[in-house]
Amino acid sequence: MTTTNSRTPVTKAVVPAAGLGTRFLPATKATPKEMLPVVDKPAIQYVVEEAASAGLSDILMVTGRNKRALEDHFDRAYELEELLARKGDQDRLRRVRESVDLANMHYVRQGDPKGLGHAVSVAEQHVAGQPFAVLLGDDLIDPRDPLLSRMIEVQQELGGSVVALMEVDPSQIHLYGCAAVKPNGFGEDVFQVTDLVEKPETAEAPSNYAVIGRYVLDPSVFDVLRETEPGRGGEIQLTDALRELTNRPADTGGQVHGVLFKGRRYDTGDRADYLRAIVRLASEREDLGPDFRSWLREFVASELQD
Repeated sequence: MTTTNSRTPVTKAVVPAAGLGTRFLPATKATPKEMLPVVDKPAIQYVVEEAASAGLSDILMVTGRNKRALEDHFDRAYELEELLARKGDQDRLRRVRESVDLANMHYVRQGDPKGLGHAVSVAEQHVAGQPFAVLLGDDLIDPRDPLLSRMIEVQQELGGSVVALMEVDPSQIHLYGCAAVKPNGFGEDVFQVTDLVEKPETAEAPSNYAVIGRYVLDPSVFDVLRETEPGRGGEIQLTDALRELTNRPADTGGQVHGVLFKGRRYDTGDRADYLRAIVRLASEREDLGPDFRSWLREFVASELQD
């Protein structure tokens, strides 16, 4: 049985990145979806930067076939660095090196793609009985709206596991895991999760609180995942394992809490949201924003005239 020590400082993060990215075919036929650029950085770098900013210095990326580019991105590129150094291009050299210095990166292959729960389960040896964060690569959280650090704070105070929640239109809840919640007195943004359902039909959803791609998990989740049968889609669902933990006593690693997020989030797993993320982030850049916003206004105006 996994030893539970919920108040151990959270220093490890797990980033599942073994998905095939079928919604972005043919772009992802030979390129990992996590490496698709959001302005001038791959989406996965934003996720690793978020983990590092929250103090998580030890990151395990769960990969699959044809994902070698992920490892290469967070490794040194000596020939490129030497070329930029010879040219005196210090700005690009700095940007190339940024990804290398973010955290201590480790990699493991998922093997069979059996769902998010299975992807998390292969991290058990690396996590080594400590609470840990899980960050899904499709969800980008704006660094001006910190979420992960708040979730870690809640986990350290209350123990158990913590999920990120976001209110969505009821018509969209079938796209997410859904949480039933009640107040727990820890803060207006923190709830006790009493039940979880993976992608419920609208009429059967217990709320419009959607679980988004950030978790801080007690290591007891591994015991539950070993016993979790395939659920929706024939996959081992992390939501199903967390539902089991909602019913377990706190002193055995049970209890699940939710942190309600009201900030800026970009879903790069959806093509339309991916494009919106690029437009929004580019518009807000000091180096790109002024010219890009001017062009965008002219473009929208001309489209309205047509």
